[in-house]
Amino acid sequence: MKDYIEKMITCPTCGHHTPIQMDASNGDQDFYEDCRACCSPIHCRLHIDEANDKLVAFVDADDEQFF
Repeated sequence: MKDYIEKMITCPTCGHHTPIQMDASNGDQDFYEDCRACCSPIHCRLHIDEANDKLVAFVDADDEQFF
């Protein structure tokens, strides 16, 4: 698996497509990116699936509730 991967994500607030850089060398991650169109924060979680040699990204709005 490559260490750096660029993927397009969709802003959960406005629907604009925004590229993000994913770095697999740091393990699982939790970070925020700002949408280039509406400037809303996008919550990104990265998970390294070593069994399938994949990097999985979860994207949601900053104001979504987790229980």
